[in-house]
Amino acid sequence: MDITTTSIPGLLVVRLDVHGDNRGWFKETWQREKMTALGLPDFGPVQNNMSFNATRGTTRGIHAEPWDKFVTAATGRFFGAWVDLREGPSFGTVFTTEVDESVAVFVPCGVANGYQTLTDAVSYSYLVNAHWSEAMIPQYAYLNLADPTVAIPWPIPLAEAEISDKDRQHPFLAGAKRITRKQTLILGGNGQLGRALAPLFPDARRIDIDELDLTDDAQVAAFPWDEYDTLINAAAWTNVDAAETPAGRTGAWKANAVAPATLAKLALTHRQRLVHISSDYVFDGTKTPWTETDDFAPLSVYGQSKAAGDLAVGLVPRHYLLRTSWVVGDGRNFLRIMGDLAERGISPTVVADQIGRLTHAANLAQAIKHLLETGAPYGTYNCTDGGDPVSWADIAQAVFVAHGRSADAVTPVSTETYYAGKTPIAPRPRLSVLDLGKLEATGYVVPVYPLGQD
Repeated sequence: MDITTTSIPGLLVVRLDVHGDNRGWFKETWQREKMTALGLPDFGPVQNNMSFNATRGTTRGIHAEPWDKFVTAATGRFFGAWVDLREGPSFGTVFTTEVDESVAVFVPCGVANGYQTLTDAVSYSYLVNAHWSEAMIPQYAYLNLADPTVAIPWPIPLAEAEISDKDRQHPFLAGAKRITRKQTLILGGNGQLGRALAPLFPDARRIDIDELDLTDDAQVAAFPWDEYDTLINAAAWTNVDAAETPAGRTGAWKANAVAPATLAKLALTHRQRLVHISSDYVFDGTKTPWTETDDFAPLSVYGQSKAAGDLAVGLVPRHYLLRTSWVVGDGRNFLRIMGDLAERGISPTVVADQIGRLTHAANLAQAIKHLLETGAPYGTYNCTDGGDPVSWADIAQAVFVAHGRSADAVTPVSTETYYAGKTPIAPRPRLSVLDLGKLEATGYVVPVYPLGQD
């Protein structure tokens, strides 16, 4: 079995293993584990349809349907023609091939298909990832079989072919409906990560809680989820100490557990990819480094709420969960606070017994883009900056030196000393180093920033 790309983005040809003997043949028309490992999208089929044409030369199409399709021949052989009707640079691109029991074609939503039988008794078998209903009919798009612009080389001239009157009346390419490409939705678009994602996903829609509250059932029900194929959840409650208060506990659980669970349900319903950001706080900080498969043992309300969100997201077949630590980006962050203190001549005390790595928001955003664009296997990936593990005090001293101050202006102290007398205080993991091997194995080059660089 192998999978090859075509001139139409996302349209894939699958060469199937057919095992035959004197009795006939056998094939695996759909084998999720093997096919997704070879690069076929895990598109989640929910319905299997069969069509039959009795005579050679029967020609049908060209139709673009509101779902992904995986088509092959159960009996006979046919000529397939596909035309991209999606908005964008590939609009009008054509691909053709012959299909028999040894060939299958994955057809992404918005790519129109037309078929012509090359033998008698052709049976088409196709999987789709949406249940058909009459309400879907307005979402279809059509193209004339004889359109001279796309000039499909039908093996049997259309004048000699069996074609329905309806198919003969479809518009030419210039008048054909263009299928709007589904967008990427970034939730938490104005946060540090959301702003870092903006230049990498210029066509994405970025929203915040003032535009959509995922814990409000009415708002969720009214939102046009079908317009999106990828959800990136860059929103979270990150005030770990406030999460220890009665009001903060409710807020943290809503943002970090309830909202991701809602997104997981939506992603399942609408067959979307879901990207979610996790935290080193789901661990107890008693070992190093942490891998993606280590057991949860959160110490704080914040960590518990993040772990609950992770569990919900993990139920989505097409999910990327990026576990990270110590995120710094555009906005108020540790590096800028230390730089401000250095400029003002203040000499702070900084915790020296919490060990980990910073994660620049730009790095996290690039990792998200890499996973989505390369089609890396779905699942959990650790993502931080590269380099040696350090403490918060090490980072602060590097910032002070960069601002012309002495490293000695920063006094390293223990966690207990730093937080003595302060309430409420959430327990912090002491060891937060995350193993980056799985992410690097996808081909992502983890950046190493000069220590203390904003």
